[in-house]
Amino acid sequence: MKYSAKYSQLVMPDDANNVGTLFGGQMISWMDLAAAKVAYRFLQGTGIDGALTRAIENVEFREPVYPGEWVNFEGFVSKAGNSSFEVVIDAYAEGLKVKKRLACTAIITMVAVKKDSNDEYVKFPHGRSL
Repeated sequence: MKYSAKYSQLVMPDDANNVGTLFGGQMISWMDLAAAKVAYRFLQGTGIDGALTRAIENVEFREPVYPGEWVNFEGFVSKAGNSSFEVVIDAYAEGLKVKKRLACTAIITMVAVKKDSNDEYVKFPHGRSL
């Protein structure tokens, strides 16, 4: 995978919902951070100032994740448009007493942005292809 990144997060008790598993909104937030790391790698050297999340789609919570477990995110750019690009994120959970398992998947669309003459961020062609 040409443009990829990994990111890990320890699940703490405050990250749990009322049934003791990782709150889904927290998982999505971490997946967005993982996509941002992939975006950083994808946009390095392009002159782009950053990337914004446009859409989070096809989120599938496959397995519960518990406090004390690690969530390891693996992401890669799967499609590249003019200013947008798609990042696939897989979240794997693991603990001391359980094997690594695919806990959640999502597709996150990012948009490359650059500051214009008014100091505002606007979408801008990134010039990358896969």
